[in-house]
Amino acid sequence: MAKKMRNAIAPTRVEDYPEWYQQVIKAADLAENSEVRGCMVIKPWGYSLWENIQRCLDKMFRDTGHRNAYFPLFIPLSYMEKEAEHVEGFAKECAVVTHHRLEPGEDGGLVPAGKLEEPLVIRPTSETIIGAAFSRWVQSYRDLPLLINQWANVVRWELRTRLFLRTAEFLWQEGHTVHATKQEAVDETLQMLDVYADFCENFMAVPVIKGCKTASERFPGAVDTYCIEAMMQDNKALQAGTSHFLGQNFSRASNIKFQDKNGEESFAWTTSWGVSTRLVGALIMAHGDDDGLVMPPRIAAAHVVIVPMLNKAETRDQVLEYCDDLVQQLKKINYYGTELRIEYDKRDIGTGQKTWEWIKKGVPIRIEVGGRELQEGNVFMGRRDKGPKEKEAMPKSDFIAKVTDILDDIHNNLYTRAAKFRDEATKKIDSKEEFYEFFTPKNKKKPELHGGFALCHWSGEAEVEEQVKKDLKVTIRCIPLNGEKEEGKCIISGKPSKQRVVFGKAY
Repeated sequence: MAKKMRNAIAPTRVEDYPEWYQQVIKAADLAENSEVRGCMVIKPWGYSLWENIQRCLDKMFRDTGHRNAYFPLFIPLSYMEKEAEHVEGFAKECAVVTHHRLEPGEDGGLVPAGKLEEPLVIRPTSETIIGAAFSRWVQSYRDLPLLINQWANVVRWELRTRLFLRTAEFLWQEGHTVHATKQEAVDETLQMLDVYADFCENFMAVPVIKGCKTASERFPGAVDTYCIEAMMQDNKALQAGTSHFLGQNFSRASNIKFQDKNGEESFAWTTSWGVSTRLVGALIMAHGDDDGLVMPPRIAAAHVVIVPMLNKAETRDQVLEYCDDLVQQLKKINYYGTELRIEYDKRDIGTGQKTWEWIKKGVPIRIEVGGRELQEGNVFMGRRDKGPKEKEAMPKSDFIAKVTDILDDIHNNLYTRAAKFRDEATKKIDSKEEFYEFFTPKNKKKPELHGGFALCHWSGEAEVEEQVKKDLKVTIRCIPLNGEKEEGKCIISGKPSKQRVVFGKAY
């Protein structure tokens, strides 16, 4: 009987999913906790993923007419107070600067001095500070639409943190736009939701559900919040991006007015939308396996790693020369707007050790080249969407000709696998008893993977949301935009409902 191969990551996903997640980040060398509580250091391999996410999204933003700008990190407290729902929603998460210098204290240490006339909030989001700028920039209908994006960091003082998913400081982009009419602003909000869904599915290979948030889950101060929801491999939902129709709420707060074609003054209509480094966490949890990270090719930190087998001195130089040529030919190939990103591992350590390091780091294609490949004109290829031992020999020239097709096949496999997983963990439920059973672990001390997305009727009452959140830690993830209109009864209250919504446990 063949000995079962040991997994590279311990514990496995089934044994302890939260700890598995942390160990994948460590094994793939993506990030580490900082000395500052709740903050993280994003290491080069992890930051490369974010840079690729940024590069792809930035092009999509520009293609839809948006341009980048940058706004201050510090927001006067009085700006935050202008929109009542906004300040209430973020008040408990705000970090505040109250002094502008340090002076020696009596015990030899340093103490804050120079108290500010007005405290400054370190931006948790930028609607108010950007609104102040927009009120100066917008005077006439000719200035509209104003389509701005910012790549920045923000601070939200989270109590419970987890690398990439929820940290006190994180990186993101936030789009902010101004429009002359309500319909233009609504169209913008939905357009950017489509951009996010397109990116997640066609670059990250993560299927998502587009929907509208309930009133209790809206962005503070928004009229409507739209979202994309993805399912992770522990059957929990992850909100991967949001787009907000702000109506005239922030225009009134920031005095963003314009003169229309008839010479009359009106408040503008605004939107905001954003995604963050949380997408890296989504990538890990949607595709990772018990051997480590699995990177979707179109945003991978590297597309191909080449590992020369240098254990035989007599063929060492020839193998390296063969690999050098392979690297040069691959770098001439364009894949989704960039040349192929190649890692060339010439370290003088065992091939097995090197191979396992790259498996854990999730590189889509591994190429090993030794004396046999040199003699036969082949490469020995492993794909990260398949098992570590599932490798095949193919002519070097064929690999070069087909490498982009192989990468696309890996992307399609990852997407199909994730969609199948989500669909199998999604269930229509029509009774309270079945609903509670669906979201209750069979073994509370060692929960198995349970739950998923429950498609259920909801009466629209906030009391129903509060009850299931209190009882099961389950929330309405979204009201699907493409959901079928269907008469039914709310699973909790029994009152009439016109459409099923998506319930789930979430990060």
